[in-house]
Amino acid sequence: MNPLVFIETKRDGGCHTPEELRQFVLACRKGEFRDYQIAAWLMAVYFQGLSPEELRAFTEALAESGHMVRLPEELHAVDKHSTGGVGDKGTLVVVPLVAACGVPVSKLSGRGLDFTGGTLDKLESIPGFRSGFSLEELQELVRTVGCAVAGHSLEIAPAEGLFYALRDVTGTVPSLPLIASSIVSKKLAGGASGFVFDVKCGSGAFMRTREDARNLARLLVDLSRDLGRKAKALVTDMDVPLGRWIGNAAEVLEAVHTLQGRGPKDTEELSLALAGAMLVLAGAASSREEGLRRVEKALRSGEGLEMFRRFVAAQGGTPGVADDPEGVLALAPSRWDLVAPETGWLDRIDARKVGVAMRLLGGGRLHKDDAIHPGVAAEVLVRPGGAVEAGSPVLRLHYDDEARLAEAKDALRDALVIVQEQPPRRSVVLEAVD
Repeated sequence: MNPLVFIETKRDGGCHTPEELRQFVLACRKGEFRDYQIAAWLMAVYFQGLSPEELRAFTEALAESGHMVRLPEELHAVDKHSTGGVGDKGTLVVVPLVAACGVPVSKLSGRGLDFTGGTLDKLESIPGFRSGFSLEELQELVRTVGCAVAGHSLEIAPAEGLFYALRDVTGTVPSLPLIASSIVSKKLAGGASGFVFDVKCGSGAFMRTREDARNLARLLVDLSRDLGRKAKALVTDMDVPLGRWIGNAAEVLEAVHTLQGRGPKDTEELSLALAGAMLVLAGAASSREEGLRRVEKALRSGEGLEMFRRFVAAQGGTPGVADDPEGVLALAPSRWDLVAPETGWLDRIDARKVGVAMRLLGGGRLHKDDAIHPGVAAEVLVRPGGAVEAGSPVLRLHYDDEARLAEAKDALRDALVIVQEQPPRRSVVLEAVD
């Protein structure tokens, strides 16, 4: 395969055949395309897009680049995926809640992209937690525990992992076809029969507008069904960070608090909506209302927390995190407060600016081989809609490097939007796409 001709075809607006795309993914998997050549093709796709036929073929090729998890159809295993946000710890709550309701969850997750956090980075802040599994191990975890969360490996969607890492550092993350192929290929490889997508919109999402988020939601649902899977999508708000905490270890802390019944209202609301939709998709609930009732019961009874404990232990993590998260998870020791510039009502905290600040502190990656600092965090001290006084703390950074703090402070300039009348309550779930 001639890399230059392949890149130029897409650069000039041409289309690849399904066989060319399969050969391309295989060549990338074998190392026959250099990183800079793959990056050039990604940028061409960013500007030229992929046709529906190209998107379907590329997604299948990514999913089939390794072994495909095969789960018994009678399990009705389901999966969920978020398009990425700031403070979005939904998976950490949703997976054990759904599994506690008797619906198996087989989930392939990724690491942080750009200014958004990644589920695997968060879970790996739990001492001992392991996300790399063989195909047989993943299937066994789903069968015996009821749920599993795994990352890319040499067996499962390995080519997608390569593209995922390069998108993060080449400015090509916001491309709709690249987002859709990345998400759906992992879902296909994970073996679930149905998918629920959490499509974020707002300043802290890759889709800035509700219309763009709706378009991506429709693309994800249609692509999944074209490939033989059931799917639903929720369009959700990401104009402000979700919940109280942003950061890898800190978001595990909040997820545990939510499963203990004492988490922030918006985190709980989103988690229940997604979990309820997953029960409907799996056939374990006949309506949205029944799905919500079942998952809320699992939350209030403590069954979701117990499943979280089992899930963490099965993947090598410290199960005591479910009982004493503050004692198990270490936050960075130094603190700095962002204060209100004037008296009034907090309309919002710009989610994107907070996400960028967290990345600069070490909570995300600037280069694909960067190590994560799991303990750095941002703590929301005043929720949007709350009253503030000039000079009062609104957002607190937990950090471990003074030089990084200086960059993070610059990123947070004008992050607080203060108004003179109390703003209305924000809705987390904006609409559903079937």
